[in-house]
Amino acid sequence: MNKKYIITAVLSVILIFQLVNLNKVEIDAETTADTPTADTRMEGIWVSTTLNLDYPSKGTTNAATLKSEADTIINNCADMGITDIFLQVRPESDAFYKSDIYPWSQRLTGAQGTAPEGNFDPLEYWTEHTHNKGMKLHAWINPYRVTNTTGVKVENLALTSPARQNPDWVIEFEGKLYFDPAIPEVQQLVVNGVEEIVKNYDVDGIHMDDYFYPGSDFDDSKSYEAYGEGMNKEDWRRENVNTLINNLHNKIKSLDSSVEFGISPVGVWANKKNNSLGSDTYGSESYYKNYADTRKWALEEWVDYIAPQIYWEIGNKTIDYKEAVTWWADTLKDSNTKLYVGLADYKCDGADSSSPWYKGAAIRKQIELNKTLEKVCGEIHFRYKFVNNLSYLKDIVKNINNIEVSTEATTSLTDNPAEKTTNIVNNTNDIMVLVNGEVIEFDQKPVIQNSRTLVPFRKIFEALGAAVNWNNNTQQVKAIRNGTEISFVIGEKVLLINQKDTIIMDVEPQIINSRSMVPLRAVSEALGAEVNWDNDERIITINTK
Repeated sequence: MNKKYIITAVLSVILIFQLVNLNKVEIDAETTADTPTADTRMEGIWVSTTLNLDYPSKGTTNAATLKSEADTIINNCADMGITDIFLQVRPESDAFYKSDIYPWSQRLTGAQGTAPEGNFDPLEYWTEHTHNKGMKLHAWINPYRVTNTTGVKVENLALTSPARQNPDWVIEFEGKLYFDPAIPEVQQLVVNGVEEIVKNYDVDGIHMDDYFYPGSDFDDSKSYEAYGEGMNKEDWRRENVNTLINNLHNKIKSLDSSVEFGISPVGVWANKKNNSLGSDTYGSESYYKNYADTRKWALEEWVDYIAPQIYWEIGNKTIDYKEAVTWWADTLKDSNTKLYVGLADYKCDGADSSSPWYKGAAIRKQIELNKTLEKVCGEIHFRYKFVNNLSYLKDIVKNINNIEVSTEATTSLTDNPAEKTTNIVNNTNDIMVLVNGEVIEFDQKPVIQNSRTLVPFRKIFEALGAAVNWNNNTQQVKAIRNGTEISFVIGEKVLLINQKDTIIMDVEPQIINSRSMVPLRAVSEALGAEVNWDNDERIITINTK
């Protein structure tokens, strides 16, 4: 054989071998980049735009200001080691991006429908600059909320608002406006809005939090009559939300399978006392309060991740963080759905030395516990300003990989639920109220009249786990808990239970300093709670279990 041909053949074999190995290296590198390792951990942060909580500091059309504030947040997040930013881009049926469906947000420019100057597009800017810093950007939307302040009417919205263009889709609830989740056109509106984002922006994810049905007294009777088809109303509501979540998942994956779809619901799917599949907790339930079957979405893998907002410390008597996070980890142990945890960094702000949240202690312990649970892939911190402004929180997040697991972090305060809180001492002259061991903070201090303590009605009913409805025209309050309904009118002593049994209260509900106040013992006991008064410490303890 000719020597020239032999050399050529040998060189060809070598070249082929090199190409094969080069291709293998590229494949291996790609696989390594996409496959999480033991050291890979998502550390996210919410950037809230509603009410200008985080961005921008105030509404402005000035593009330079909007860019500068975005740069500051993005750079600070990168410095803290944040991997994922969850930017709220649709807080109130509006947009922080150029949209053919929703008007520009008033939180962005100061007036709904008004665009930033110079053709500036915030979402495009945030996505590009977040990526430049090696982080991911998730577009956070609120699907049904139209307004986040009370008293705004449909006719006050921008002409381009889908709510103003379709007022029949809108329902007022406790002074705020919401889209009706049952209406097929509303569901399609939300899907179309997400499709617009995924097609036009290089986002890494679509994110939703816990804003689904706002309450059990949501007046959707017309749509129930039109679409209910004889279903139980609660199941029907849940199915409406199920349909939206499934359709969103399918749409996103059909457009770009790499875009993650995730939801951050309230921390409790259901309490075991109401549902045998639920957690051993006593908190507000997404399944019953918001008609959001978050467990189903995760198990059916309609979401790529779920990030329950477990906003209570380890050892809390109402919702023990350890119990809640372990329930989620066990529930999803065989699911491909990733589990992140939403953390309540905001509770550290202003916490005194007796609080478990003091200087971020609760957050650190929660992260320590998360690291012992293989299913937990990371955390999302609520929210940017608290983490950035509180140096101890920033330090915890920045050094998260160095946090070591301690025995204390993995253990509740005690194995006896009745002893999960230490003896509480009231060092103030004010009345202290505890519900299931947790101190309730009121914006109007409790007052005593005729030997009865009055407290703001909404705060106490929420603490009791009751759904509450306020009729501003009649000044009537209704609250429902575990099938028991109570109702009363401000200024009258009559308390009605299940619309038939009557109790005459010792003191009438009344308005004090613009807050509607109710007699604590009367309403609590009417809803089945046990109430005790410690005269020496001036502490009222309420137990709903």
